[in-house]
Amino acid sequence: MIELVCPAGSPAALKAALEKGADAVYVGANNRSNARAFPGLNFSPDHLSETVRQVHGKHRKVFLALNTYPRPEDLAEWQATLDAAGQAGVDAFIIAELSMLRHAERHWPQIPRHLSVQGSATNLASLQFFHEHYGISRAVLPRVLSLQQVERLASKSPVALEVFAFGSLCIMVEGRCQLSSHVTGKSPNCDGVCSPAESVTWEEIPGGKRRVRLGDVLIDEFQPEEAASYPTVCKGRYQADKGFYYALEEPTSLNTLSILPLLADAGVAAVKIEGRQRGPAYVGQVTQVWREAIDRLAHQRSSFIVAPSWQQTLAHVAEGKQTTLGPYQRDWH
Repeated sequence: MIELVCPAGSPAALKAALEKGADAVYVGANNRSNARAFPGLNFSPDHLSETVRQVHGKHRKVFLALNTYPRPEDLAEWQATLDAAGQAGVDAFIIAELSMLRHAERHWPQIPRHLSVQGSATNLASLQFFHEHYGISRAVLPRVLSLQQVERLASKSPVALEVFAFGSLCIMVEGRCQLSSHVTGKSPNCDGVCSPAESVTWEEIPGGKRRVRLGDVLIDEFQPEEAASYPTVCKGRYQADKGFYYALEEPTSLNTLSILPLLADAGVAAVKIEGRQRGPAYVGQVTQVWREAIDRLAHQRSSFIVAPSWQQTLAHVAEGKQTTLGPYQRDWH
């Protein structure tokens, strides 16, 4: 059966994921070593042991996301974070950077190493390289591959494959996050956050409208009745030649529920829910939907049908209240 891997950015979200049926949760430490380093999120190294005990008490697994790139002066902190998680007894490390993969292999060889989506392994040669040189047992595929490409990789991969099933379509090391680096001076791939809290400014304007700036850049304006989205450069609206619109990307969530049987047939080992920055209500609702879907697929493989209520729930918590299959639906490859 496909493993369901769910986000846990806080103790409350962790509880929601476990109660609603996650097979595994992934967490980050409260520093820049993970790509969701938002204020108030994540777990201190001292609390990792208690977190692991809680998860293991439910007979589930906990993975540590160590998926940013340390600068030379940061390396000791990243290594200490990994060591603390190893001592706590996590079930796997999710790592992007090569020196951290090597550190985990040398000091914690008994703990599986998963290549992060930030490692950007999109072809068989990459998977073979990381498996042969760093001993990875699983790789999280980037959200840029078509379904046909995933199927071909899964048929030959030397390691288990994990794919994103639902959540934000963040494209990080592939380049788009350089926009946030340019605007704020902080790199999402090194500092773990695309919109640092100290760089976000909201203002009320006549008519009940709200404007949001990231640094000195005006990135969106919302009508009084309009729900405000998370302020990022790539998903902002700008005045351009076609008017005021989402010039780079419209807020939309990836949703692969309709192709779950195809992912299972391909041999995908795990599906991941994005959203360590989201609240426990989101985690609970999405986890429950995917738990029910995976269980139904296991018992009704030949007659599996996506329940309309599942899609309604997912659309309600999606970015912009809309979902897409993203690159999975490409008919070219």
